[in-house]
Amino acid sequence: MAIATDTPAFGAMADLAAPAGWSSIEIISDLHLQPSEPHTFEDWQRYLRASTAGAVFILGDLFEAWVGDDALLEPGSFEAQCAALLRQAARQRPLFFMHGNRDFLIGDAFARAASLRLLPDPTPLAFLGRRYLLSHGDALCLDDVEYQRFRALARSSAWQAQLLAQPLAARRQLAGQMRSESTARQQRETIYADVDTAAALAWLDAAQADTLVHGHTHRPAEHALDAAHRRVVLSDWDTDTDPPRAEVLRIDRQGLRRIALADYLRQPPQ
Repeated sequence: MAIATDTPAFGAMADLAAPAGWSSIEIISDLHLQPSEPHTFEDWQRYLRASTAGAVFILGDLFEAWVGDDALLEPGSFEAQCAALLRQAARQRPLFFMHGNRDFLIGDAFARAASLRLLPDPTPLAFLGRRYLLSHGDALCLDDVEYQRFRALARSSAWQAQLLAQPLAARRQLAGQMRSESTARQQRETIYADVDTAAALAWLDAAQADTLVHGHTHRPAEHALDAAHRRVVLSDWDTDTDPPRAEVLRIDRQGLRRIALADYLRQPPQ
């Protein structure tokens, strides 16, 4: 099973050039799909059916947790259901996936089952005469020292092999414990780490791009990094809460637009 490795060095970035047939793309992230949040899951299905984009990019944390591609083998599993929905959507347009901090264990078996094209983090994208840099964003949150230590450990092949050698039930239990610890940590902290500006500018310079698009922080906004560079932060999705949160970032000849999911589902852009 091939698993995502560390974020590549700047010089190792592989460009993705959009084909001429794409007139628009859409970017989403941080859906944190899980059986306990059915409205978000249902709205994600509706979005996949409604999308009018030439391609859809999912920049990580599609799932609240991913414990290994062998979860697909469980009859009727939530993971297998999600793979089938993605495979159906991929018949209409290409789907690209970049690993997040919750689903970095997604491997080639799931990608094949879901007809997803895996992207390294970060990936420069050339589209409609502009260059964008796509990332999940967690590798740039340098102030979160504790998480960066865990990230370096969890991206190692030895750590992943040791984890995946455990029975699936044990991995599911461990994922639940880690989610509980993460929630408790977030409740203790009042200030959360954000993307480091200097690191973001270094990535953009290396990629010869002017716009960084990322998720992870759950702080949808647009930030000017300097006079020539910006970063655009994607919304997380949670339509099981009140008020619901979910947005689609669309890029086309009109520019870059943030569209509320409810508005998108009422009238998909053409």
